[in-house]
Amino acid sequence: MTSEQDVSVATAADSAADEAQRRALVELIGEFSRRELAPRVAEYDAAEQLPVDLLERMGALGFFGGVIPVDQGGLGLDYVTFAQLVEEISKTCQIMGTLVSMPSGLVGASLARYGTPDQRDRWLVPLAKGEIFGAAAVTEPQSGSDVAGMLTHYRRDGDDFVLNGAKAWISNLDIASFFVTFATSDRALHRRGVTAFVIPRDTPGLGLHPVKNKLGFRPLSTGEVLFDEVRLPADALLGEEGQGFEVAMTAVERGRLGVAARGVGVAQACLDDTIAYAKERESFGRTISQYQIVQSRITDMSVGAMTARLLVRRCAEALQEGARSRQLTSMAKMYATDVAMCSATAAVQVFGAAGVTPDHRVGRMFRDAKVLQIVEGSNDLHRALIGEFELDLRRAGEPVPR
Repeated sequence: MTSEQDVSVATAADSAADEAQRRALVELIGEFSRRELAPRVAEYDAAEQLPVDLLERMGALGFFGGVIPVDQGGLGLDYVTFAQLVEEISKTCQIMGTLVSMPSGLVGASLARYGTPDQRDRWLVPLAKGEIFGAAAVTEPQSGSDVAGMLTHYRRDGDDFVLNGAKAWISNLDIASFFVTFATSDRALHRRGVTAFVIPRDTPGLGLHPVKNKLGFRPLSTGEVLFDEVRLPADALLGEEGQGFEVAMTAVERGRLGVAARGVGVAQACLDDTIAYAKERESFGRTISQYQIVQSRITDMSVGAMTARLLVRRCAEALQEGARSRQLTSMAKMYATDVAMCSATAAVQVFGAAGVTPDHRVGRMFRDAKVLQIVEGSNDLHRALIGEFELDLRRAGEPVPR
């Protein structure tokens, strides 16, 4: 065997070993979900409270490390494995899928790329290890998905920054040790006036007001974040002044990949439960699996889950290649969460009255699927973005002047 062949065989062996390790990690989180999360998810969903003990155990197992580099406290995963990991846990509880994806999404990605060494050591390393949690405060009551149109503003006061304004629908209000947030120095500057900041939870003037009894995403403490003369030192600046829009947009692709993977997990769970129920439930002397309408719904659910998974994988591969993937991430987020909603709707219909009781998880999946269509940019927004890309009205993430 030649030296070139030796190298080729060695490379193939290393690749196979890495693949085996990746599969083992996905299987591990799946087993943990079934053994530890499944018996308790209905309880903590109803109580609107995250189980801190389970979060601590997940952190000890390294589940929050995602794509964050190993030297920054993460697992250094490729994006495909990361998406598989998020999908697997989301089959049981997509809320935990949310928390697993956050360090690799807007919060962690912003710190990984734009944070100073001190900021990464203070916030990113423990975040990736699951020792602390963070939150991204972007959305506002009036501007919604229009990041550049935000009203929260800041002014310079010597070396300090002083923030005033409000953010809405921000999650992790109960467990976040810090917030990555954005404010503008001058609305007339549009995106060029936006700056990103890291704000510790105990900062004076920071007000947190959770919304209770939400339709879905119930265990997440979500609500309003208020800034009342919040004074920040210079080292709270994330990236450069005026670079905030770039900070947000660079990280948003990872966040949308995570939401899409969660959508696939919900869709697959609905499919699995519907198949099992259809084989057991009897009506008019035979199992409902023998009725064509049930078979048709299951077919649509199966095709939807498979095609959504393939699109998510393509999206993950593009991110792994380092490509700008705003159109592809919009497609994956929109399609996978629409599939999740359709699958959850079909599941509840097949389950009938049983589907609206707490005895089956499809009702919870239905509620969460609706919210998945709204978070990380509503699906109506993504439809507009995709159309603009196809019509050459938007290139490289920027609108074409008209």
